[in-house]
Amino acid sequence: MVELKNEKIAVPVVLFAGILWSFGPLVVRYMDDPNTVPWQYIFGRGLTIFIILNLYLYFEEGLNFYKNYKRVGKSGLIGGCGLGVAMMSFIYSITNTSAAITLLCLAAMPFFTALLAFLFLRERISLNVWISIFIATIGIIIMAVGNTEKNSIIGFIFGITSSIGFSVFSVSLRWRKETPKFTTVAVAGLICFLVASIMILIKDQPFFASSFNSSMFSLHGTLVCMGLILYSIGSKAIPAAELTLLSLTEVIGGIFWVWLPLFGINEVPSTSTIVGGFFLFISIVYYSLIMRWNKRFIALN
Repeated sequence: MVELKNEKIAVPVVLFAGILWSFGPLVVRYMDDPNTVPWQYIFGRGLTIFIILNLYLYFEEGLNFYKNYKRVGKSGLIGGCGLGVAMMSFIYSITNTSAAITLLCLAAMPFFTALLAFLFLRERISLNVWISIFIATIGIIIMAVGNTEKNSIIGFIFGITSSIGFSVFSVSLRWRKETPKFTTVAVAGLICFLVASIMILIKDQPFFASSFNSSMFSLHGTLVCMGLILYSIGSKAIPAAELTLLSLTEVIGGIFWVWLPLFGINEVPSTSTIVGGFFLFISIVYYSLIMRWNKRFIALN
């Protein structure tokens, strides 16, 4: 896989990856009644992710790319299931609440990851990280209390579920670091495709929505894959602290695009969402500074 060693080049690459991901909520908002075709969305997005990542692995590794699936193992299956749940929960979250709440729930992922790693991998959590988690929890509570409408609460719960699913994926990679990351993501796409297929058959629904919606489903899957590939290329040259901060472009950009009148969505975050998001932002910055002091590096291999 291509790797960038120069941080000055890697930083804009990772920034661009976050910007690509940030357009996901905007794509969902442009769909025609996505809440009525969630399984078709999961079907199309999962299939797109599975196909693109396998094509990428083929061009990177040749015909032997399929051998990665033999190395997936238990950790890869657990990680794939966690990521699959995250992908499926995302559409139910963003179609039942604001994009801001969904994205801010996802921004809490580093703290869920730390807690899961503490519980299942016995990884030690320092006092400073506990402080970060506490600050983030305050932000999440403020968002939950300030969004009491039925649909908004449902969207918030699915947003938290999506964040926890991504955290399960991250912890599974820590469990066995040799697990092929891209293949695990491809497994997640396959799981989404299979689960959606079963649900569509049970509900006796068509596999494909309108041609416009189907193209939006595939576009979102493509944005996810392209961002992941760029992120992995640039991540090895950047300390974890900078990566955590750079990943905020997805959250900030996603909220900005659906608010910007130019795109015609005009979705303004509520006061409680802004206040809760501020606490989350402070916790992530604090967490990033801690990671910088520890001089850790993270990457997708």
